[in-house]
Amino acid sequence: MLALVGFVGLCLLVGAVGGTMTAHSVPRWYATLIAPPGTPPKWVFAPVWSAIYVTVGVAGWLVWRRNGTSRVLRLWGWQLAANALWAPAFFGAHSPALALAIMAVMLILIGATIRAFRPIHRTAAMLMVPYLTWCLYAAYLNMGFLLLNYT
Repeated sequence: MLALVGFVGLCLLVGAVGGTMTAHSVPRWYATLIAPPGTPPKWVFAPVWSAIYVTVGVAGWLVWRRNGTSRVLRLWGWQLAANALWAPAFFGAHSPALALAIMAVMLILIGATIRAFRPIHRTAAMLMVPYLTWCLYAAYLNMGFLLLNYT
């Protein structure tokens, strides 16, 4: 059970660090940007990301329980590391272009993680699908902010 707390805690820590960066930038820089159609209200992001971080942590833990520390789990770690870079790029560096490049890598890593998880633990793979879906939506928003504000 302690390992589950560790996996989920690590994911929530990534979210908290990104959230701190986001909180400083939203009222200043982000508020000045033209938002793409379909941008949700700002309050939606924190609960959605929190739920996603919990499911990503549980997915990693399920695979760890069944497969131990392995190449597959390292892949899970790489997608989480890419996730940790996105908020500093978008909100810290104010660079939707850099953030979009990171998001592209992140989407590839999430897809590869889901594919690698599936033969080991189908539920773990399915727990990653909402994350992939949300990140595809985030990529759309990221691209929209880039096109509407920097071209």
